[in-house]
Amino acid sequence: MSVLEPRDADVAKRADVSSGDGSGVSVLSRSYRALSIGIVSVVLLIAFEATAVGTAMPVAARELDGVSLYAFAFSGYFTTSLFGMVLAGQWSDRRGPLGALTSGIAAFGAGLLLSGTAGVMWLFILGRAVQGFGGGLVIVALYVVVGRAYPERLRPAIMAAFAASWVVPSIVGPLASGAVTEHLGWRWVFVGIPVLVVFPLALALPQIRRRAGGPLDDSAGSASFDRRRIRLALGISLGAGLLQYAAQDLRWLSLLPGAVGAAFLVPAVLGLLPRGTYRAARGLPSVVLLRGVAAGSFIAAESFVPLMLVTQRGLSPTLAGFSLAAGGVTWALGSWVQSRPRVEPYRERLMTVGMVLVAASIAAAPSVLIDSVPAWTLAVAWAFGCFGMGLVIASSSVLLLQLSAPEEAGTNSAALQISDALSNVILLAAGGAAFAALGGGAVSHTATAASGSHPAAFAAVFLPMAGVALVGAWVTTRLRTR
Repeated sequence: MSVLEPRDADVAKRADVSSGDGSGVSVLSRSYRALSIGIVSVVLLIAFEATAVGTAMPVAARELDGVSLYAFAFSGYFTTSLFGMVLAGQWSDRRGPLGALTSGIAAFGAGLLLSGTAGVMWLFILGRAVQGFGGGLVIVALYVVVGRAYPERLRPAIMAAFAASWVVPSIVGPLASGAVTEHLGWRWVFVGIPVLVVFPLALALPQIRRRAGGPLDDSAGSASFDRRRIRLALGISLGAGLLQYAAQDLRWLSLLPGAVGAAFLVPAVLGLLPRGTYRAARGLPSVVLLRGVAAGSFIAAESFVPLMLVTQRGLSPTLAGFSLAAGGVTWALGSWVQSRPRVEPYRERLMTVGMVLVAASIAAAPSVLIDSVPAWTLAVAWAFGCFGMGLVIASSSVLLLQLSAPEEAGTNSAALQISDALSNVILLAAGGAAFAALGGGAVSHTATAASGSHPAAFAAVFLPMAGVALVGAWVTTRLRTR
C-alpha cells in the first residue's frame, strides 16, 4: 500500500511530470498561481508588520509607561516563537500543515489585536508573545506547504518569492508606520493588519487543503505528538527568555537566572536540533547550523546600525533607517540568483561567497566611526551583505527540503527555524551585553546629533559578529556528504 493518500499521489504525479518534461511550468502557472499568490501575500503582510512595528514600538512603550520593559516586547516574540516552531513541526508531520497554518494566523492576529488595544505595558508584551507563538506556527507550516505542494525544481523560485516579499515592506514599512503613528496613533499599526490577512488566506487555503492537507500516511494522522519534544520546546523557550533577561540586567544577581536559563537551554537544543549540529556534521546538521550562524550574526549586527548612525554620525532616525533600505532589494536579488536552474550545481560555492560578503559587510560597518569615512559607505557595504544573505538564507531552505524525507519535513523545518530564532536571541543578548559593558547603554536613544561617545561599544558588537560570519563561511564547506 502506498504511503501517499490518493489525493497526495495525484499531486505528486503531477509534480513529477511538471518537473521532468521541461514544459515551462512555473510558480505562477495556472495550477500553482492561487497557492503562490496566497502564501507569498501572507509572508508579505508578516514582513510589513515586522518592519512597521519597530517604528511604532518606542511610541507605544512611552505611552504605556513601559520604556524600562522595552526590550521584552522583542524578546517575548522570539521566545514564544521557538515553542510555536516545534509544535508546528510535530503538527505538520502528523496531520498536515493546514491546521498549524490557520491556527498560527489566528494567534498572530489575536496577538496584534491584544497589543493594539493594551492599556498597560505587561498586556502589550503578552500580545507580542501570543503574536510570536503564531508566527512560529506559520513559518514552519509554510515551509512544509512548499515541500509538499511544489516539485523540487520550483522550490528555489518560491523561496526567492518569499525573500522578494520583504523588499517593499523594508522600504515603505517604516515610512508608512511613521505616518500612521503620527496621524492616527500607534495602535492602528497593530489593529489594522489582521483584516488584511483575510484575502490571501481565502486564496491559498483551498489549494493548501488540496495539495498539502492531511498526513502523508494513514497511521500518522492518528499518532500523538512527541511529548518529549514538546517538553524540550518549553525548555528552549524558557531558557532563551531567562538568558535574555540576564543579559539585559548586568548585575551579579542576574547570573542566577542566566545559569537556570542555560540549564534549560542546552539539553533542549541538543534534543531538538539534528544530531551533530553543534560540531557541524556533514549534511543536514551543517545546513541547520549555517542558518543560525548567518541569521544570528547579521541580525545582531544590523540591530545596532541605525543607533550607530544616529548617535555617532548625527543622522536623523529616518535617514538612518533608510540607509538599510537598499538591502531589501539586494537581498531579493541574491535570492533570485540562487533560484536560477543554471546555478544549482554551484549552490554550495555561492553560499560560501555569500557568507564572505556577510562577514565583510559587518566588519566594514564600524569604519563609519571614523569621521573622515562618509556615512553612505555603510549603506553600500550593507547592500553587499544583504546580497550574501539572500544567497545563503534561501539556499539553506532549499537544501533542507532536499535533504529531508517527506515525513520529516516539518520536524527539520522547525529545527531550521529554531536555529535561526535562537541564534538571534543569543547573539543579540551577547552583543547587547558587550555594548552595555563598554558604556553603550549611556548613549541616549533620543540623540539626533553625533555624540562621539563610546565608539568602542559599537566595535565590540560588529567585529565579533564578523568573526561568527566567517565561521559560517567554513560551515558552507560541509553542507553535502562526501
